[in-house]
Amino acid sequence: MQTVLALLFGGAMGLSLGLTGGGGSILAVPLLVYGLGLELRAAVAVSLAVVGLTALFGALIQARSRLVLWRAGALLGAGGIVAAPLGARLGAVLPDDLVLVLFAALMVLVGVRMARCSADAGAAGDGASGVADGFDGAAGAGVGDARRVVEVPVGRLRCPRNVDGMPRPTPSCMAKLAAAGAVAGVLSGFFGVGGGFLLVPALMWVGSVRIEHALATSLVAIALISVSGFAANVGAAGQLSLSVAALFGAGGAVGMIAGARLKRHLSPVVLSRVFAAVAVAAGFYVVAQVLL
Repeated sequence: MQTVLALLFGGAMGLSLGLTGGGGSILAVPLLVYGLGLELRAAVAVSLAVVGLTALFGALIQARSRLVLWRAGALLGAGGIVAAPLGARLGAVLPDDLVLVLFAALMVLVGVRMARCSADAGAAGDGASGVADGFDGAAGAGVGDARRVVEVPVGRLRCPRNVDGMPRPTPSCMAKLAAAGAVAGVLSGFFGVGGGFLLVPALMWVGSVRIEHALATSLVAIALISVSGFAANVGAAGQLSLSVAALFGAGGAVGMIAGARLKRHLSPVVLSRVFAAVAVAAGFYVVAQVLL
């Protein structure tokens, strides 16, 4: 029965990760703790290992659709790699129930924010055409195309954009993305998640990219941050079940493929609402489990 559950729960995690970028990492810890009976620190380590590998697999899949902004993802990931050990140290000294309640509160907060912004999700990159990428030039225009160099003014905390809706790789923009990755890294190490539930909003709000690109790009950063978080947590995890981790990961790979394919048929607004619903539902579930 545990074999079947590990595969099913891994599939649910991968499906959510493929659809929402962050929903899979949000689900992994509760599923491992409450569904498969792992201790919290062991669940954190397994979650980071499996989510990281699944995210890397998903990024490679979605790269074929040219939705991944590799340099933006690497900047977020670099910030997270540096900061994840700090989060792991904080999480190790606090009671498990308190960590889970704080985790749930953060999930609900992010979910509510995404739900409020869902009407604007499709407009995050108004005027975007194809998969042009200011960071990677995935579909760069020919020489002399002025549309690629005109900046659209945005708030001080956001990256400047071209008129095609993509961020320009200015030093300020790169610093902002690295800082956002550092925040996600602290929370990744603390809660045992890949950080995608923060990386997706960060890419939309700081990076000024459309949600389709944010969901795909977040997988790159999740993979990088998860490596650092796993290394920081594995020492406190005690005995790890490699068989559970392998089965959970196998299910995650299958779910990721299904999620990546299904996402192609959903609108940006629907994706934002799915992301928000997963975060809020998982948050309330964790609170219920802790309190009851």
